[in-house]
Amino acid sequence: MLTIPPDVAEASADLIAAVDDAVAYRGPYRGSLIPVLQDLRARHLPLDGTAMQLVADRLGIPPVEVFGVVSFYSFLGTNATGTHTIRLCRTLSCEMAGAKSIAAHLEEVLGVGFGGTTADGLFTLEWANCIGRCDAPPAMLVDQRALGHLTPASVDEVIGALRAEAAEG
Repeated sequence: MLTIPPDVAEASADLIAAVDDAVAYRGPYRGSLIPVLQDLRARHLPLDGTAMQLVADRLGIPPVEVFGVVSFYSFLGTNATGTHTIRLCRTLSCEMAGAKSIAAHLEEVLGVGFGGTTADGLFTLEWANCIGRCDAPPAMLVDQRALGHLTPASVDEVIGALRAEAAEG
């Protein structure tokens, strides 16, 4: 098992606990890699070098294998995310249906560019290569919910509802 320096262990106590919980739930096997990483992302944790090393250690695989998976799958990523992740589709059908104007509107309303997280930590804005809603372009994923036929007004409704929900709870 990995020997973690005391100062790193103290600073990373929550991360270590999250990795250990995910591995205990999913199993300490190579085949658990993606589910463990998804569990960490669901907790909005960064998949940084420390997290990848811990996961590699707990699953008995090389850290470079963890890095390869994290860097390959865009839905994993290395940065911490906001409470809600918004992914705008950038396929040809969405592009032709006005995704660029929706992208500009999202950036204006949220005050961050793509790849960024709002200062309040509520939203992370990302691109997606396809979300499977070519029948309803332009489309986006809000967390795990796919929304199509987007307009600036419908985007405002979604953002407003999520902000209101956050203010209530």
